[in-house]
Amino acid sequence: MVDESPAIDVTETFHRYKAILAGLKARIDARFDLARDPSTEALESYGNPPESPGGSLAAYSGPEVDWMVHSWLGNPAAGFANLHLTVWLGPHVRVPHLGIALLVWPEGWFYVDSVPRTNLLADGAYYDAYYEPLNSGWLAVREDNPELEWFTSRAGFIRASLSPTAHCYSFPRSDKNIDLVERLLTEHVDRWLGWVDAAGPVPEADQPALAAADLATRRNIAERDPANVMGVRYFGQETTDRLVRALWGGDRELPRP
Repeated sequence: MVDESPAIDVTETFHRYKAILAGLKARIDARFDLARDPSTEALESYGNPPESPGGSLAAYSGPEVDWMVHSWLGNPAAGFANLHLTVWLGPHVRVPHLGIALLVWPEGWFYVDSVPRTNLLADGAYYDAYYEPLNSGWLAVREDNPELEWFTSRAGFIRASLSPTAHCYSFPRSDKNIDLVERLLTEHVDRWLGWVDAAGPVPEADQPALAAADLATRRNIAERDPANVMGVRYFGQETTDRLVRALWGGDRELPRP
């Protein structure tokens, strides 16, 4: 996609994206007790932005959060930036994890999802609690916003990672469309925080299996992300491998909850 697109400066959109994610992170920070994992301190800034490709990655953990990632990577002056805000909860609750990504390439793209922690086809009650209530709104977004184009990843594994109520769209980079994205992300984060507050506890005997499944899911998504090729292009394989490990916690120093 990047190779087939014009290399234009998208710094203004990049800064708008960063502001959106900073606002959402502030909402999350206000709810959870979080500490930055020391393994990501050296990734606070890498590369040489804004003159050339660069990025930043910070990961956090706490009593209720296994791993939270707030990051960006790219070269906005040349038309590409990829930003993430993801929260992987601890095994004390079964609330879906929070996944958010924003991309400019130089058109707009966004993803937001409730990452399930069970087989939805086998666990109808879980589906009914977290996905069916979103279904009508999900359909309305598709039907009422003709400028949003559903994004179909060429990677089958990534397609399999989407829940039934994931938003995953490309769109023209207009203020109207970015305003819509900001609204959808904010509504989802506020709803997700409400789910966390209302969740009942997971029996202690069931928590190790849930934690193991969470880690396997997180690692697979991080390692199989097709966008990792851009990290290799910009920073080489060694740095990209370190960044990918940071996304799933491969070098973490803080204990898991």
